[in-house]
Amino acid sequence: MNGKDDPAGRSDREERISELKEAMLAARKISPAELAARIEEIGFACQKCGECCFGEDNSVVVFPREIRAIQGATGLDRLEVARPPEEGEWDREGWFHTLEWRLKKDGVSCRFYEKGRCSIYLARPMLCRTYPFYLDMDNGILQCSQCRGLGGKIEPEEAEEIAGNLIMRYAIELEEATLLLEKYRDFERGEAGKRSGCIVHDSEGEHRMSGEYLMK
Repeated sequence: MNGKDDPAGRSDREERISELKEAMLAARKISPAELAARIEEIGFACQKCGECCFGEDNSVVVFPREIRAIQGATGLDRLEVARPPEEGEWDREGWFHTLEWRLKKDGVSCRFYEKGRCSIYLARPMLCRTYPFYLDMDNGILQCSQCRGLGGKIEPEEAEEIAGNLIMRYAIELEEATLLLEKYRDFERGEAGKRSGCIVHDSEGEHRMSGEYLMK
């Protein structure tokens, strides 16, 4: 992420913020009925296999408001709910910078996947509520993740519920991305070395955590 200027005099960040705000306006025009009809056409029936809740590559992006909802439902601390992702960059003072949060895992499984069920079902993130469907961040077009339940019989009422949640999730994702970019402060890059700690950039700003704190 950087603030390089383009020929028109606007930075990459300003350009992206402008694109996100345009997408937010377009999101208001998405028809829930048409989206539900498309979901019904594709079809989906959850197989309760739990494959979306575990796996080496599974990663659930979770936003600050969702972390707080899970904290309220469980009484857990932030870092017991979510962790910084491993992808990022180092600054010259030895701090590791990364973006957003991921739902905490226990090995390859979501820590809230217990005995084949979600223990935070009523407080689960929007990504989980809408899986395997999502709206493309750049154009709002309906997309599907790989899932054995696709193509199954889905009732109109369930398709309508998923459509409503998808539009809500899309709006939240756009808002979160916009706020992150607006509050993001760039830094001088450095070499990976002794880890002073981690700085997570999200829609609320910067969250600075020492290496010792992250080990808890």
